[in-house]
Amino acid sequence: MSSSPPRRRVLRTAAAAAVSGLTAPPLLGAAGPARADARPDLAAGSAPGSAPSGGARVVRARRTSERIVDLTVRSPALGGTAEVRLLVPDGWDERRPRDRWPVLWLLPGGNAEHLAFTDDYGLQHEPSVRRVLVVMPSMPFYGFYTDWWNGGTGGPPAVESFHLRELRPLLERDYGAGGRRAVAGESQGGYGAVKYAARHPGMFRAAASYSGFLHPLMYPTAVVHGAEYLGVEWRRIWGDPVRQRHIWEANDPYHLARRLRGVRVHIAAGDGTPGRLDPPDVEPDEEVPGFEELARLFPREVISLSESIMGDDSRAVAYRLQQEGVRVSTHFFRGTHAPAYWQRELYATLPMLLGALRGR
Repeated sequence: MSSSPPRRRVLRTAAAAAVSGLTAPPLLGAAGPARADARPDLAAGSAPGSAPSGGARVVRARRTSERIVDLTVRSPALGGTAEVRLLVPDGWDERRPRDRWPVLWLLPGGNAEHLAFTDDYGLQHEPSVRRVLVVMPSMPFYGFYTDWWNGGTGGPPAVESFHLRELRPLLERDYGAGGRRAVAGESQGGYGAVKYAARHPGMFRAAASYSGFLHPLMYPTAVVHGAEYLGVEWRRIWGDPVRQRHIWEANDPYHLARRLRGVRVHIAAGDGTPGRLDPPDVEPDEEVPGFEELARLFPREVISLSESIMGDDSRAVAYRLQQEGVRVSTHFFRGTHAPAYWQRELYATLPMLLGALRGR
């Protein structure tokens, strides 16, 4: 495991509800500038500009280090472009048309910081991932890994469709992605990992959640007030939790638990109290209008209400999975909603995720 990087500044509030980051990026990401050390060359066969089913196509591909390839993908599902980082395996540059590698999907939190797995956690230096293709896709801010309801009209942003109906086949056709897949994510990405595995049986062999918001209907006000605080029109995502409850349930892993039979699942979350990876001067969550009643539900020593909510959600879903006969493991601990814990959990669960890709 690589040495711990400096902590990223994180909005550790109940509004985070699996969202990190103080500044909201645009809903649809535009292509950012290449790094100064970027090399534009890519191996033959990457086929930038080709269009798979769904109409998504790579409009820019650049090599930013020996094993890192950054793609800009134009997505009809998102109505714009999105960034995707690949950590390529050994031998990828010399691949033949039929060569395929197992795929590990890593999903960022609701702040859309998909570069954290390499830039902050140093995953490219981990020897155990040199034989798999690691896919780190971006997501619109507070996108909740969902095809938004948008008042019943659908349309962009259709995040789930972008990832699984556009990006996945594109990578399988042109970038060596194979059919053995595992998925993990931090914060809102942990929710996405478990939800994707449940909504698409057989697509992923294993799923891991690190502080994921796994049961939105348990604390719907966390979605509502969190979105309002961050300037997101929350009804566009799943509608109203009463009037459109069926949509919420269709996107809630607690209500999809039975569909996870046959998937290896790991769930980790803290309790919101200061833990050993928090600095001595760790600050409490920022106050968010509308969360006063939620705060009264938890012990006074809780300083990270967002993580307390994640912990409650995660325990409820883990118990439900056990009831449904799903093979699930857990790690619940003292700690806050912070990247230091997500990095630890990622490296701790790599053997399980990679083992599932090898059929163990």
